[in-house]
Amino acid sequence: MKIAVGCDHGGFPLKDAVIESVKAAGCEVIDVGTFSAEAVDFPDFTKKVGEKIQNEEAERGILICGSGIGAAIAANKMKGIYASICHDTYSAAQGVQHDAMNVLCLGGRVIGPELVKALVSAFLNAHYLGDEKGGERFSQRVNKIKDMEQNK
Repeated sequence: MKIAVGCDHGGFPLKDAVIESVKAAGCEVIDVGTFSAEAVDFPDFTKKVGEKIQNEEAERGILICGSGIGAAIAANKMKGIYASICHDTYSAAQGVQHDAMNVLCLGGRVIGPELVKALVSAFLNAHYLGDEKGGERFSQRVNKIKDMEQNK
């Protein structure tokens, strides 16, 4: 699986831990920046990650900003991007399983590298249950979200 990773200056200190965790999960990293701690705007890197998913160059994405909140808000403005901030493993996995989440947002000023390992692993090892037998309730809900996206 290919994973697009992007961050702003607030997330930059955690970026290496995220990339190492993605590689440890056996996935390929597409690093869209930023590449230094110099101040930048998170929407620019959110857009780069989202476009990689929209263009089918990546299956999922991980965004890191100071709190994770701004990146999540910006990512969810993009068609086909389903992002959430997750700072616990249950949410990181369940967001994929039940809600088809395809972008994990993390707060670089909120969590540390050890938690990153667990969160990235939970996110990448989860799969959407709506496509499986018995997953109709999940696909029904996700389809309602997609309808909202189309009819805004």
